[in-house]
Amino acid sequence: MDRVDEDRFRDFVAQRSPELIRRAYVLVGGDSHAAKDLLQAALVKLVARWQQVDDPAAYVRVVMYRQQISWWRRGWSRFEVATDSVPERRGSEPAHSAELRLSVRVALRRLTPKQRAVLFLRYFEDQPEADVAEILGCSVGTVRSTNHRALARLRTIAPELAELNGETGGGRVGSPPIREVWQ
Repeated sequence: MDRVDEDRFRDFVAQRSPELIRRAYVLVGGDSHAAKDLLQAALVKLVARWQQVDDPAAYVRVVMYRQQISWWRRGWSRFEVATDSVPERRGSEPAHSAELRLSVRVALRRLTPKQRAVLFLRYFEDQPEADVAEILGCSVGTVRSTNHRALARLRTIAPELAELNGETGGGRVGSPPIREVWQ
């Protein structure tokens, strides 16, 4: 890597790290140390391919999603305990119901990393199922079934989310509370 590429890489890291660490934090279920490890692992892979990557932010996101699932498959237990607070975000944050945000965070921590990754990509990143499947290296059917199971699990473990979201009747938990906690 020449000096110009090194400076561009450093600028990228300085500029995009706050956004990327928040994404990593959600993916690992609320452990800031594991989020830093995940981002660092993704940046190491990026620096090795810096000259071949057209969109470094997209590349890092894909690497983080896949790395997190890989760690989960290997049984890396560091993701199980989540006690840290969400990293600060730049700018003003819209006012949200504290009770809703806490309920969603607790519920999301009880999902598997793969379920969190699918929900994150579908509802935070607003990615279509085909793109999620490509990013995670699985079929569209797997994305659909994982999404379905994750939402069903949220309905089971956090039925209060339907009430907090203003829903009545069936107690369905959809994307609005998930999206609000990440925004």
